[in-house]
Amino acid sequence: MCGIAGIVGLSANAASPSREALVRMASSLYHRGPDEFGVYRDDRAGLAHSRLSIIDLATGQQPMADEGDATWIVFNGEIFNYVELREELAALGHRFRTRSDTEVIIHAYRAWGDAAFERFNGQWAVALWDSAARRLVLSRDRVGICPLHLCEYAGHLYFASEVKAIFAANADIPRAFDPIGISQTFTFWTIVPPQGVFHGVTELEPGHVRTYENGTVHDRAYWTPHYPVHGDAHNRFHGSLDDAVSEVRRAIENATSLRMLRADVPVGSYLSGGLDSSLVAALGRRFAGDRFQTFSLRFDDAEYDETEYQRLMVNMLGSEHHEVVVSRSDIANVFPDVIYHTERPILRTAPAPLFLLSKLVRDHGVKVVLTGEGADEMFAGYDIFREGKVRRFWGRQPASAWRHRLLERLYPYLARSPVSQQAMARQFFGRNIAAHRSPGFAHDTRWHTTGALKRLLSRDIQAGAAGRDVIKELIGDVHVDFPLWSHLAQDQHIEIRTLLSGYLLSSQGDRMLMAHSVEGRFPFLDKDVVALADSLPAAHKLRVLDEKHVVKRAAAGVVPREILARKKQPYRAPDALSFVAKGAPDYIDEALSETALKDANVFEPQAVIQLLRKCRARGSEGQFSNTDNMALVGALSTQLLHRQYIAGRPDGSRPIELRIDIDKSS
Repeated sequence: MCGIAGIVGLSANAASPSREALVRMASSLYHRGPDEFGVYRDDRAGLAHSRLSIIDLATGQQPMADEGDATWIVFNGEIFNYVELREELAALGHRFRTRSDTEVIIHAYRAWGDAAFERFNGQWAVALWDSAARRLVLSRDRVGICPLHLCEYAGHLYFASEVKAIFAANADIPRAFDPIGISQTFTFWTIVPPQGVFHGVTELEPGHVRTYENGTVHDRAYWTPHYPVHGDAHNRFHGSLDDAVSEVRRAIENATSLRMLRADVPVGSYLSGGLDSSLVAALGRRFAGDRFQTFSLRFDDAEYDETEYQRLMVNMLGSEHHEVVVSRSDIANVFPDVIYHTERPILRTAPAPLFLLSKLVRDHGVKVVLTGEGADEMFAGYDIFREGKVRRFWGRQPASAWRHRLLERLYPYLARSPVSQQAMARQFFGRNIAAHRSPGFAHDTRWHTTGALKRLLSRDIQAGAAGRDVIKELIGDVHVDFPLWSHLAQDQHIEIRTLLSGYLLSSQGDRMLMAHSVEGRFPFLDKDVVALADSLPAAHKLRVLDEKHVVKRAAAGVVPREILARKKQPYRAPDALSFVAKGAPDYIDEALSETALKDANVFEPQAVIQLLRKCRARGSEGQFSNTDNMALVGALSTQLLHRQYIAGRPDGSRPIELRIDIDKSS
């Protein structure tokens, strides 16, 4: 992956972008692509690129142009089927000067226009500038693996892989939190594109292509999910469960082979000890040659540690394995760096250990890793899907004395499980049970719990979000076929739009990987794997309460029985406990001081100060409520974000040497 950025005048009389601004943008993205840098500018537009060299190391420099120097591109990501597309385009008469997937994008766009993006199998954020037509085309992959931020200011469009590049480009761009972005974060754990967390900065939605031309903006979804519709054979898998198992195994193996073989550098693999990463690593091992490196997180806290299963998988793979052991103090120490890279508030510390893991990867000379991300969303692996099914079953007979007892089969990995006390569980999960047919029902308990954190927000932030119900807006913007999908498909769609795109692929994924110049590749998010998963009957994915049933069967004989049989344990890390122990870093008191809280004006100072005191008082017990956990992490991360991006500003002052420096301005 790489870093891309640009400045485009929105009218014919807009000033030409300055070379200095473009260099600052590229410099601020150094961590995303430290290998090579380039800029292009003409009278109307400027493009900047920071390259992480993965494919075509010799001739893949950017910005890149077509043979007539009319269409220019900056591209972040990988198009894994670029070899096949290149052959197809060559048969149409296109001629290529490089071996890169970047050049294939240019020719594909010339051949097929916007429809080219529908053909791509990969992960991308791309900007194409047609200097003759004065047309800018922006596109982002289907589920939002690669980021792309936008800001219109003073007659120009600024775009970049990260917000820091936009702020570095022009010191006059206002920097403030968007109350709606804060409200979404303290409801869904993340913003939902196109909404951003900073005022005036938005995100291009996943699966969209946007065109700026002649003062107009055209935004189109080139991809939307297609789940089976009741009574319609279209988009429906027609084989048996055994057929589905075979097809899923084949699709994941093909996706993994593409991500192993379409690279000119070695590809390693994350190994968590769970089913998804184990299956991907096992399949990846087949294409790795003599040397295959795997990387795992371990924790000082036994509740989070999965070492036993990681080493079981390593012994089977025979991989060259590397581990990093993470403590609570490690999380606290790197947390400011983590927030600098997330560029948004987070309610969990889980990104912090992944920040340390990507550093381990880079320290061992590896640029690319496979991960199992996306399997839970595509094949129904989370407890929220099981919870939704149980609560709907209970909701059909709310007076039942036993239906709610099925909740006891959920959350076995939590030391303080919400189902451990029957009376409390019945009250908590029974909330709004009569609305079991309503959209968003499965997520209602999560959103209700997280939304309680808004009590901490300042009056000004609450007033700024007044009149906007972020849940209703999300539900009102679902796919047109949403009511015709199964309940499981509805739940998956919401999970993908919210947590997967905005948090797991961003804060936990791209940002933590790219902080140390590492590219993540996700076989479960392959175009064909996603289409197959969407087409399957709900019962193939969630069979009674057995999550990812079809994937488990597909992994039989590939992954050890012990891993197949273990209860689902999602990746987690110590949260508030990381910040309240003796010897915690001084920045915590500074960020949560009354002065800093008043300056940021996101939270009511006394509410946060009391929360910190409460957590410190209970720190010796080793446990907090889920709400206090999220509240402390959310407040601290927001305060750090304010200090770094609003009170301060990324300046893009790191010296870089340009490999490409094209100036066509008059």
